[in-house]
Formats: sequence, structure tokens, C-alpha cells
Amino acid sequence: FPFRLFPLREHGMNWRAKPLTPQEIQAFKKSKEVMQRFVRAYRLMLRFYGITLINEETGELKRAENWAERFQNLNRFSHNNLRITRILKCLGEMEYEHYQMHLVKFFLTETLVKETLPNVKRSALDYFLFTIRSKQKRRELVHYAWQHFRPRSSFVWGPHDKLLKYK
Repeated sequence: FPFRLFPLREHGMNWRAKPLTPQEIQAFKKSKEVMQRFVRAYRLMLRFYGITLINEETGELKRAENWAERFQNLNRFSHNNLRITRILKCLGEMEYEHYQMHLVKFFLTETLVKETLPNVKRSALDYFLFTIRSKQKRRELVHYAWQHFRPRSSFVWGPHDKLLKYK
């Protein structure tokens, strides 16, 4: 059977890979070994993208030593954005929302603040942000994006009147 490193309950680009069932997700989450492998796979993909998981408890991230070279790859090949969206959705399925938050904020920072990933910006705003299940956490990230987006008047990912009042 074809398998995925970051399986989801929906079909992806590989039509032979079967979507996960809710029962399989529960079984994965109950297995310490499966969850350890999941975090190892996450670290592996982060390294591929030029990112390092510096705290497994919190999900905190930083640029890896080879970030410049890896970011060139991210900017050049947009298919990576689909993979990142899949990873983010899978993190949510496996109850690693804190990992999701850090990864989305990392990409928002790199695209909007540091401007190192211009070709990832639309995916970060259109897709990565909306993989966050918690409405409160998603609002925090939308507000963060709005604070750093230029020109602010072109920001379409949330109502400006509410973003102005957000605390």
C-alpha cells in the first residue's frame, strides 16, 4: 500500500494513498512509538525546508544553518507549499496544534517581516493560516499577519475594523 508521511482524512495528489479513518487517527495517537516517529518525520521535513525544531515541548522553531540554500528551494518550487499545507493539516489531526502555530507564524515572519520567502507569501496567507483549528489561535495569527502586511489596505484575510480593535 502506498503511504504518506503526513496522512490526512482527505485524498491528496497521490490517488493510491487511502485517506485516514478517525479510528486510525485515534490508534496513532495512542501509540507512543507512532507519535515519536511522527515527530521525527516532522523534524526531517523541517530540516529539508531549512528550519530547526528547537523545542519539542513547545514547538518553537528557528532557521537552520542551511536556511538560505533551502529557502531558495522553497521560493523556486511551489509544490512545496502543498506539502507544507498537508503537514500543517496533519499536525492538527494528531493534536500538535502548538506545532502548527509555530510553523505558521514562522512562515508569516519569513514572508511578511523578513521577506525571505516572497513566493510562499500567498500560500502562507491563503492556506497555512486557515489550517489552524482553534478560532482564537487563528485570530491571533491573522492579526499578526495584518500587523506586518503592506500595504495594510490590501489585507483581505480579516475585517479591518475587527483587526484594529483586536487585543
